[in-house]
Amino acid sequence: MPHNYGLILAGGRGTRFWPRSRRSQAKQVLKFFGGRSLIQQTVDRLRPVLPPERIWVLTNDHLRAEIVKQLPEVPKKQILAEPAQRNTAPAIGLAAHILQSIDPEAVMGVFPADHVIGRTRDYVRLLRPAFQAARQGKIVVFGIQPRWAETGYGYIEFPQGVANGQTPVTSFREKPDAETAEKFLAAGNFYWNAGMFFWKTSVLLDALRHYLPKTATLLAGLPPFSSRRFNARLAETFPRCENISIDYAVLERASNVVGIPAGDIGWNDVGSWNAVYELQRRDAHNNAVVGEALLYDSYGNYVDGAKKKLIALLGVNDLVVVDTPDALLISDRRRAQQVGELVKQLEKQKRKDLL
Repeated sequence: MPHNYGLILAGGRGTRFWPRSRRSQAKQVLKFFGGRSLIQQTVDRLRPVLPPERIWVLTNDHLRAEIVKQLPEVPKKQILAEPAQRNTAPAIGLAAHILQSIDPEAVMGVFPADHVIGRTRDYVRLLRPAFQAARQGKIVVFGIQPRWAETGYGYIEFPQGVANGQTPVTSFREKPDAETAEKFLAAGNFYWNAGMFFWKTSVLLDALRHYLPKTATLLAGLPPFSSRRFNARLAETFPRCENISIDYAVLERASNVVGIPAGDIGWNDVGSWNAVYELQRRDAHNNAVVGEALLYDSYGNYVDGAKKKLIALLGVNDLVVVDTPDALLISDRRRAQQVGELVKQLEKQKRKDLL
């Protein structure tokens, strides 16, 4: 399938993983599970259907050098840094513009750089029909079968009696409250929105012209990617694009959207230290430890320590402890989603040395 391409979105800062995640060493380039970083694992998963020479990465200036280092198999020119953060619609539109200029028949899959998928073979089996449906002119989304009533994800509503294969999307639902999430789980036809999308580049660019004309016009005015003027024009143009997600801009408004219910493929967006804890091996007292630690009469803790220091816990439960050379985080594990608030405080204090 020579016209299939993959775009990996890797521009996030991962603030909920402070102090391990920093601007130049953000979540997607960290090694939480084994010897490969999250973005390396993303490329590894795609290899059966997408060779590295047809993978593109969109990131930021802080991370680009590290990603180039981690992904030597991906052509360096295909690892791009956005001139400014403008959410997913302009980012994906930019990639579609580039690919369309290179290959008018291009079909593009969009993949987050920082997710975990436990059942890789099952996942790969779903990629081929997704690309195939996109080649037919449809906009394709992945829905992940929910394993609990999650309030932190958006949901895709399918018709009742949802089956495998292409399925019309009834609606997209925002992150629900706890009561609504329980109803979604019980209904059986609501799936988590995994942020993975597939479309022909021509179809997406048409949708942007229809639903986001200002951004579409700005991107259309860029010279070809091979032009020497491309980077300079991109630096001028991209910051003027609208700051909006692809979900709001296109998916929730387009009529040719279909979904592929992915079932339970072991998907996790690794959204907080608590998610890392849940994915790690734990001892008899439900403690998960990375590095060297001594725990006594302590239960349900996650400890990630500096290699040259022993961390000892006595009589404490359900904590996140993350130790780095210049910062130490101690948090209630149930409040791990709020770690990003600490980063906001550091920004107010202009502590660039800790960002």
